[in-house]
Amino acid sequence: MLQTICLRDFVIVDQLELDFASGFTVLTGETGAGKSILLDALSLVLGERADSSQIREGSNRAEISAQFRIDPELLPSFSIWLDEQGFPSEDGGQSLLLKRTIESNGRSRAFINGSIATLAQLREAGDQLVDIHGQHAHQLLLKSGAQRDLLDRHAGLLPLATEVAQSFRTLNDSRRRLAQAENAGQDIERERERLEWQLEELTALSPLEGEWAHVQSEHAKLANGAKLISGCQEALEVLSNADHSLESSLSKVCGSIGALADHDSALSPISESLESAQIQLDEAIHGLNRYLQKIDLDPARLAQIEERMQALHGAARKYRTEADELPKLLADTTERLEALTASQNIEALREKVKQEEATYLKIAKQLSQKRSKAASDLSQQVTEAMQHLSMAGGRLEIALTPLQEGSSHGLEQVEFLVAGHAGSTPRSLAKVASGGELARISLAISVITSKASFTPTLIFDEVDAGIGGAVAETVGKLLHQLGQSHQILCVTHLPQVAAQGNHHFKVSKAQSAEKTISQVQTLGRIERVEEIARMLGGATITDTTRRHARELLEQ
Repeated sequence: MLQTICLRDFVIVDQLELDFASGFTVLTGETGAGKSILLDALSLVLGERADSSQIREGSNRAEISAQFRIDPELLPSFSIWLDEQGFPSEDGGQSLLLKRTIESNGRSRAFINGSIATLAQLREAGDQLVDIHGQHAHQLLLKSGAQRDLLDRHAGLLPLATEVAQSFRTLNDSRRRLAQAENAGQDIERERERLEWQLEELTALSPLEGEWAHVQSEHAKLANGAKLISGCQEALEVLSNADHSLESSLSKVCGSIGALADHDSALSPISESLESAQIQLDEAIHGLNRYLQKIDLDPARLAQIEERMQALHGAARKYRTEADELPKLLADTTERLEALTASQNIEALREKVKQEEATYLKIAKQLSQKRSKAASDLSQQVTEAMQHLSMAGGRLEIALTPLQEGSSHGLEQVEFLVAGHAGSTPRSLAKVASGGELARISLAISVITSKASFTPTLIFDEVDAGIGGAVAETVGKLLHQLGQSHQILCVTHLPQVAAQGNHHFKVSKAQSAEKTISQVQTLGRIERVEEIARMLGGATITDTTRRHARELLEQ
């Protein structure tokens, strides 16, 4: 559940902290006051792409954060997700803080519980917490793909649909390989011989991962052995072995300054620094002595390394690649030869295609059966809802039209058909439904499908556009009913919907230092009457509109 959202310098909001409760919350205000700004901010903190134009004019940076309380049902799976992604837990995993910053140069940063996150991680977290139904959701219903996804999502069929899509892709890949094998001739045989010869040479060479860097390093050490030894010996002479070595000189200075520090404490820090330097010098001297004791200059080993370098370098030139890419070339050659050899066994490929067709048909038929039942259930529920949304006698049918050869989406095409009144034949949404009817059908589908949703917070952004009167009252009651099982946020212009809210926020604009800023006010009973009266009567509020507003609130 969304608990708090904080905005700083976002669009026309200078600073805002808003607390949310469970149940049905409405946001109202005059057009252009900034109601949708809150939802835009929430979308950003849930992983939408940012734009520097969203920073408030005169500011260099916008900041948005949202605090969520994780429902007990989601807590086990969400805790596992946080752990897998490497994010810390807050309050035993029960709290989640999402944060987004936008810089004036267009860069943005994302955080989960204070740790840097990617937009994909924000979206993944947000998908489990919030579902936003935008004001143009009804337009999405006109697309066949959106209708299919909505049905699958409502019925919990997305994992099975994903499995069907993967099976279809695998089947198509096998069909393509079979076609290539059937159409290929001597070219494949020549390529196979070339790969066999290349594999034989590379196998004999046996290049190892990271070997090139290792032999280069060892060669540099062996080839420059004399220089390494003489250099280290010269350093030891200066540091320790000479009559006036640095070690003896520093020891004398340390003793002298240490004695003087007994008379003046101001020299104590200097004395401590010199003692530290003496310790580090001793460590360097011991390190050089150990290095000289262990260094091994083996001429035979140098010859072996040089021979190996020449072999690797020669193979790299021959196959036009880098020496450190030879292990990958060996693996790729092996894989390509195996694939090519397999591709020449046409009977085996045909058998594989046959098996994969059977696998695809098996799971696709399972999907079809489940879709058929889900389509019937959803059609019935939406049809019942339409009777209360000024579409008496109308009905929704979800047609599953078989596809001859199937597709990655299954064995059928999903299409929503609607009959606007009794006795009419259901036809495509795009051809039958008017804008108002489409909005009402979309709202009915949104509410019904959301009832089955495990997402705790549902947001409706002006999805009630194009309706009014008794229908608006019904919509408000539907959302209020949904608020008993979910946290509902709704941006609305309809007083009948606003009156059904458990909580009410009013968004307004004000002038501050010659700049327009957006403000949000939590409304009590008296303020709600005034706001709903404004929504009913416009600029002029009368006793009649106030009385009507009180009646709406008391229903």
